[in-house]
Amino acid sequence: MFDVGFTELLLVGLVALLVLGPERLPGAVRTAGLWIGRIKRSFSAIKAEVEREIGADEIRRQLHNEQILELEREMKAMKQDLLSPGSAAKTEASAKAEQSAAAPEPSTSASKAPSQDKPAQP
Repeated sequence: MFDVGFTELLLVGLVALLVLGPERLPGAVRTAGLWIGRIKRSFSAIKAEVEREIGADEIRRQLHNEQILELEREMKAMKQDLLSPGSAAKTEASAKAEQSAAAPEPSTSASKAPSQDKPAQP
């Protein structure tokens, strides 16, 4: 990332020693170290969160792709059923069966013949 060599670090340390002085330099280095550590931890936390989100997106994408593949398989199976010979008879038979199952049975009480218990009137 940064191309910092030993001589650059030595120069920064010498300038810091001249600016801050020997009494405040250890405290300043300690504070700088703490801030650098906090920044590193926050960057690593952000990186982990982004990786989790990317992983969740990949899982969602895979589930969506699997659903699409399953739908395509079902469509191919339906297409083969419709295009295969003799499937027209099967389709008609299944349609008739569905209609008979869905249609209500006619009521026999409304179309009942006159009862045979009573004699016929002359």
